[in-house]
Formats: sequence, structure tokens, C-alpha cells
Amino acid sequence: MKKLTLISLVFSLFLFMKPEKNMAAENLQAIIDSMKEGAVLRLEDKTYEGNIVINKSMTILGSSNTVIKGDGTGNVISIKAPKVKLSHLIVTNSSMDRNSAEEYAGIKIYTNNNVVENLKIRYSFHGIYLSQAHHNIIRNNNIKGMGKGEIAAQGNGLHIYYANDNLLEHNTIDGARDGMFFDYANNNKSYENNISNTRYGLHYMYSDENIFKKNTFTMNTGGAAIMNSNHLKLEDNQFIVNYGNQSFGLMLLQANDNYIAGNTFYMNQRGLYIDQATRNTIKNNHIVQNQIGIELWASSNDQTFTLNHISENTIPAVTLGGTGEHNSWSKHGKGNDWGRTFPLTDLNQDGIGDFPVTYRSSLYQLIEDQELTYLFLKSPAISIYEKINATLKDEDTMFKDPRPLAAAKGKPHTILFFALGVLVVLILLKGRQRLCITFGRNGRKI
Repeated sequence: MKKLTLISLVFSLFLFMKPEKNMAAENLQAIIDSMKEGAVLRLEDKTYEGNIVINKSMTILGSSNTVIKGDGTGNVISIKAPKVKLSHLIVTNSSMDRNSAEEYAGIKIYTNNNVVENLKIRYSFHGIYLSQAHHNIIRNNNIKGMGKGEIAAQGNGLHIYYANDNLLEHNTIDGARDGMFFDYANNNKSYENNISNTRYGLHYMYSDENIFKKNTFTMNTGGAAIMNSNHLKLEDNQFIVNYGNQSFGLMLLQANDNYIAGNTFYMNQRGLYIDQATRNTIKNNHIVQNQIGIELWASSNDQTFTLNHISENTIPAVTLGGTGEHNSWSKHGKGNDWGRTFPLTDLNQDGIGDFPVTYRSSLYQLIEDQELTYLFLKSPAISIYEKINATLKDEDTMFKDPRPLAAAKGKPHTILFFALGVLVVLILLKGRQRLCITFGRNGRKI
């Protein structure tokens, strides 16, 4: 009798304990809830069910084939505790509802001092969303959207909302709506991110004192759109082949006191577009082979252009909406290097041209009146139009560089060579035929 009772007790325990163990093995949320603060959870190479909420400080480590798949109704992973670390996961299938009060993401972070690294994010509205989350590290992640054809139906790669003092580095974003979107986000640092095939590689609103360094923006409709933001530093970034209707490498709109230095603007429709902006310093940039090197609206005052290399653009610089007399094309006696566009003499060999460079044009009126003008800037008809207007009436001054730099001889521009290398990679990855259709040979549209 005692033996039978013992067997019954063991069997009962098995019934109660075994299902719980199986459930924990399959239910990632149950595993997380069962762990202690600060624990390390190592996941296997298999697919786990989302959506999960991490409400304690912990580390979750996956490997090459560890997938966390959401149910398509919310965030795949919500981080609601500080000091969480996620690494080596594939995160997929968040809600794609763009009409929801909450904007869903593959990873949504609501807390501080977290690390999210080495993740792949697919089939999610936003990739990684920081919501009032500070001092986080987001690095080495690969975020892929649905491509430019689905821009209206998807969110951004990295969305930074009321989030300060975060580090965003070495992330790759392709095919999202905007690569990185900043909204009321200050003192963040973005280093060496690669963004392509988006609407805006960087979209930026009401955010101050951020640093962007050594990022690459290629094949976007717009490279970086900086709006209503001040005291930014954009240094050593690459804005290459950002091309489309009213496109640009970098736009400054109502953006003030920003420092734009050491960047490369290569083969964009417009290298820099500046409107209603004041006191920006544009220094030591390479602005080469764009349709318009610099488009400067007269609503913008007190810009300083110095030590830039501006050459081989169809139009080097154009001022629209007025004369734009309150901008400076030199500083401390040093202007800009205009390359072969404006040949100089330098008889005393001091590195400064003997005469100012003045560019006059009538194209500003055509560009202001006809939006489609951008599509024909490389046409031979444009040069004919300029010559006819030059003989019939006085052309307006677009800019005057009082101290132009004599082109340095025998010193290769290593940054430009790097840009050309990136372009070669794009040809290999995106297809030679597509680029040739857009730009033709030697940058000419065919």
C-alpha cells in the first residue's frame, strides 16, 4: 500500500512539474520572468516567440541563428528596465500599424544605460526606437526595411525621441523610411553608420548639440535633412549619390550655429541646400561633381564658407530669392578652392589667388520659376541659355570669393578617393546599369 502511494505521489509531481518545464523552454517571456536581476540568459539557435517585455536588468545573448519573432501586433522586444544588454539576435515581425497611438518597433527602449548590439532587425515598422531613453549604446546593428517603394508603409531605422546622450555607432540601415530620425533629442553621438536607400538618411527636428562623424549616406532621396536644430557638428561624413526630385546631400533649414567640416558631397543633385539658416560654418568640405554644389537661399544670413574644395559641379553655387549679400566666402583671409572651374593666377605664390572669384548667372530665375529645371541642368541647352542671357542683360552675382585658394599641386584628395571607392562598391552591389541610367558616363544624365 505504501509503495502504491509513493508511486502515485511521484507521478503527480511529474504531471505538475514536467508541463511547467516544457512551457518555460518554449515561452521566452516565462524564462525572463523566472530569472534574477542581473542574470545572463543564453539562447539557442532556434526561433523564440515574441512579443516580450524585459522588466529587469539582465543580459540576453543569442548566436547566429537565434530568432525572436513577434506576433505582428506590437513591439517584438520592449525594454522597460535599465542596464539591459541584448546581443547577437535576429528580431522580426513587429506590428506594421502606422495609425496606432504607439509607434511599434523591433526593439523599443523606454529606459537608460542599455546596450543593444550585433542585432539583425527585419519586417518591423521602426527598427530600434528610443523613447525618453538616455545614455544607451546602439551599435553594430543591421536594420533592413522594405525599400523605397514602401516608404509610406514603414517607419525609421533608428528613431530617437526625447532621448539624450546616446551613442549610435557602426549601424547599417537600408530601405527604411528615414535612416535615423531625431526628434527633441540632444547631445547624442553618431559615428560610422552606413545608411542607404531611404527617403532621408538622417532626418532631424528640434534637436541640438549632437555630433555626427564619419557616417556614410548613399543612394537616398536626401542625405541629411537638418531642420530647426542648432549647435550640431557634422564632420568627415560622406554624402554620395543622393539623387531624386528636389534631392540634396545635406539640407540646413532653419538650422543655426552648426559646424559642417571635412565632409564629402559627391554626385548629389545638390550638394548643400541652405534655407532660413544663420551663422553656420562650412569649412574644409569637398563638394565635387554635383549638379548644384551649393544652393543658398537669400533668407539665410551669416554663413561662412572657407577652405572648401568646390569643383566640377554643373553650377558651383547659386543664390535664390535675392542677392544673399550677408554671407561670407572667406575667413581670416582664406577663401575656397574652386578647382578648374575658375582658373587663378598666384604670382607671389602665397596660395591665394591674385584676384577675387566672382560668379554671375541668370539660372537662379529659371530655377526659382520652374521646378523641373533641376532635371535639365546637365543639358547643353543650359549653357546656351546662360550665354544668351549674358549678352541680353546683366547677370546677377551668385557669390564673390575675395580670397580664393590656389589649387594645391600634387596633393591627392584622399577623402575624394574614398568617395570614389564607395561609388565603385555601390556599382557592384546595386548594379552598374541602374547607376548608368541615372547619371550616365562621367556624371552626365542619359
